[in-house]
Amino acid sequence: MDNGGQNQTFRLVLISVFTAIIILQNFVPFLGYIPIGVFSLTIIHLTVIVVALVLGPVEGAIIGGVWGMTTFIRAFTFPSSPIAPIVFTNPLISVVPRILVGFVAGYLFLLLKKTKRSRIICMSIAALFGSITNTVLVLGLIYIFYRVPYANYLQIDVSKLLPALFVVVVTNGIAEALAACFISPMIAKPLMAIRKKLGS
Repeated sequence: MDNGGQNQTFRLVLISVFTAIIILQNFVPFLGYIPIGVFSLTIIHLTVIVVALVLGPVEGAIIGGVWGMTTFIRAFTFPSSPIAPIVFTNPLISVVPRILVGFVAGYLFLLLKKTKRSRIICMSIAALFGSITNTVLVLGLIYIFYRVPYANYLQIDVSKLLPALFVVVVTNGIAEALAACFISPMIAKPLMAIRKKLGS
């Protein structure tokens, strides 16, 4: 098999493996979400970002779409929380932000590679913005479409929901973004080395 064929096989294997990982992370406790009170610390975005860094924005968007569709289906069949059947049955919230995580991280990495920054720095910045994309879009769209039921779920007045969501962005969002910055490059770098050996 020539290098081109080996690289294509590597891409397909990587997409298949990470698709399986995404599905496991959605259904096995603590593999994808770490519950913190009524909120959850998301770590599934790391999987999407790694694929986006290694293979590119299209593949990252595909894996993000798998995450989103799994979240969407689970909201109907096996909801992760009492509010999930309300907010995550809307694909604008469950699917679109997840797709954009992979696209933003992958596309930004391609742009940053053209600069003189080190590859690790480029990966970290791309991962940071990929993570922020998910946090801001999910919480922002929840506020736009479901502010009243979400405020009821949190047992707060709807007028206090925006500050509460801002706190989540500052706490959970920063933790998720930092995890993406440090962990994603550590996983992506050896996979990139394998891809390079295969002649990509």
